[in-house]
Parts: sequence; structure tokens; C-alpha cells
Amino acid sequence: MEQFSQIFLEFIASWGYVAIAVLMAGENACIPIPSELVLGFAGFLIFTGQLTFTGALVAGLIGGLAGSLFAYAVGHKGGRSFVDRYGHYFFIKKSHVDIAQRWFDKYGLKAVFFSRMMPVVRTFISLPAGFAHVDFKKFVVYTLAGSAPWTALILFAGMMLGESWEMLMSIGHEVTLVFLIVAAVILVALYIRYRRRKSASADLEEN
Repeated sequence: MEQFSQIFLEFIASWGYVAIAVLMAGENACIPIPSELVLGFAGFLIFTGQLTFTGALVAGLIGGLAGSLFAYAVGHKGGRSFVDRYGHYFFIKKSHVDIAQRWFDKYGLKAVFFSRMMPVVRTFISLPAGFAHVDFKKFVVYTLAGSAPWTALILFAGMMLGESWEMLMSIGHEVTLVFLIVAAVILVALYIRYRRRKSASADLEEN
């Protein structure tokens, strides 16, 4: 897909939010379009004032959900055998599907949420969710909940980097790792705070 990068950038520059939605739909439909390219450049356009953060975020989420629903439908209707047989015609690598399948087998529906912030897995996790015929409404909720932080993060990073936004293409995985560490720390801190408040309330009731 590298030879198409310039075409993608020109598409985004010309069509803005529509292009972001279309390309993010493609990525989440398992076409290897790097979200760091799409959202990073969109972040740069926010930096220059050509787009708004909210508009780009909404476009990215709508497109991502549309692509995820398409992949879910393919998995749901066609099953693993269909994807293994015809997936290579659409640039879908069996090894990538295997990785997503292992995540889903281990974590179930929760993987739909957490994997949206992970390299490779986030693109293909909708397929095993479709294979397993998971609840459609829950799939939509988990997809949006998991996609929102990642989409916002890359847009913000592209906006902060400005003219150096292309750095995201080489450090995208590192950004993901940092994000996951920060998210884990926040979740642990919130859990500890919750436990302390619950303990304090129990002590007050006893007194």
C-alpha cells in the first residue's frame, strides 16, 4: 500500500472528513491502510486549521465502525473457511487473522474493545467476532468504545507534531505501547481510588 500513500494524502486534502471516513472504513474492513497515515495527516490538517478535531474524530469513528461492521458481516456470513479461501484477494493475510483469532479466543468479546488499540489486531478483530456470532449491539458498543481513544490519540499526536506528523509512521507502535501503559496506570489508579472510597464508606457505616 506504500505506493498509494500519496494518493491517500491527496484524497484527504481534497475531501477532508469524507476521505477520513472512507479510508478508516477501508482499514477496519481489513484493507492494509495505516491509520497512522490517515489520522496523522488529519491531525496535521487540524494543526493548519483546515479541519476541526471534533469533525475528524467523528469522521474517523463513523468510518471505523462502518468498516468493522463490514468485516463482522463477512465473518458472520462467510465464516473462517471463506476468509481463508478468498481473503488474499483483498490483502488479508491468514497470519494476521490467526493473531486476531488467538486474541479473541483468549479474551472473548473484551478483545473487541482492547484490541482496537493494538497494532494489526485492531484491523482484524472484527472477523473472529463475526465467526463467533457475538451479540451485534455489544459488538457495536465495544467497537466504538475501543476505537475512540485510539482515534483521538493519533489525531492529537498528528496535531501536536504539526509538520513533523510523518514521524507517526515510524513510531506508531511505540505510541500505542505508551498509550496502553498510561491507560493501564489510570485504570489501576481509578480502581484503587474506588476501593479506598468503598472501604471508607464501610468504616463510616460501622461507626
